[in-house]
Amino acid sequence: MKKFLRFVVALGISALALPLTSIASASAASPPQCIVSLSPTATETLYAIGAGSQVQAVDQDSNYPAQAKRLAAVHAINPLSPSVEALLGICKVTPTHPSTKPDLVVIAYNANSIQQDLTAQGVKVVMQTAPTSAAGAFAQIRQLGQLTGHVNLANALAASMQRTIKADIASIPAHPSKKITVFYEISANPYYSLTSQTFVGSLMKSLGLVNIADADSTTADAGYPQLNPEYIVSSNPKLIFLAGDASVKSVAARPGFAQVDAVLNHNVVALSGDISSRWGPRFSVLMNEITSAVKHVLNEKNLWTH
Repeated sequence: MKKFLRFVVALGISALALPLTSIASASAASPPQCIVSLSPTATETLYAIGAGSQVQAVDQDSNYPAQAKRLAAVHAINPLSPSVEALLGICKVTPTHPSTKPDLVVIAYNANSIQQDLTAQGVKVVMQTAPTSAAGAFAQIRQLGQLTGHVNLANALAASMQRTIKADIASIPAHPSKKITVFYEISANPYYSLTSQTFVGSLMKSLGLVNIADADSTTADAGYPQLNPEYIVSSNPKLIFLAGDASVKSVAARPGFAQVDAVLNHNVVALSGDISSRWGPRFSVLMNEITSAVKHVLNEKNLWTH
């Protein structure tokens, strides 16, 4: 829940943030020796493309891979109120890197104008906000490859993930007569969800799912509306994904939920909170889980015989 609250705050901050730095303008003349990642997604990507040895500090939510958790500063940087002074003194001084300033800082949102403050101190800052599509996620992976000197590995990773996503989409047969309504729960009490205009929402839409949050969202929600429990029940979703703290068992105990199709037919699926909230190397795993659940619903005879 704490991670989700930080995520919601980040949404408000990112609405005022600067646009994503372009790949061309962000290219480094030489690979950075000291990288600080204030984005769990970027942290995963950096390690996946072979840049892990260049990372010297990460934010408190960067818990994957295991190497990132062992960094000394892993709990010392709060991404919602980062300290410029702490960041400027975080790097190890070596003969080839005589400064304590990082060569590159990657952020997911511009908390307390950290981008402008660090840039004023001569630090390169790149902001990678949550994309709205798989293509946007692939572009960010390739960008980090160019920034860190690992272009080939980054391109290979993006291409591999793209193949996985395409295969998942192709594996779902056309089902025009089977309307699969879905509720994607980020948190309960209150019930926060996401729309098809978000990254994960776009993945579900590509599989032919009808997101109940789309019809109950406004532009002010930034793609992450708070839904009324009565609305969720009345929408009668055939599939429910849990990406927050709730358990599958607890859903049936909620008022009215026991009669929802997804609960009656055991189509409530618990997802990994970390994987489902990031758009890095493991999002193809999330796509696999969502695809598997969709296939199960399509093959559920009880749902389509009445």
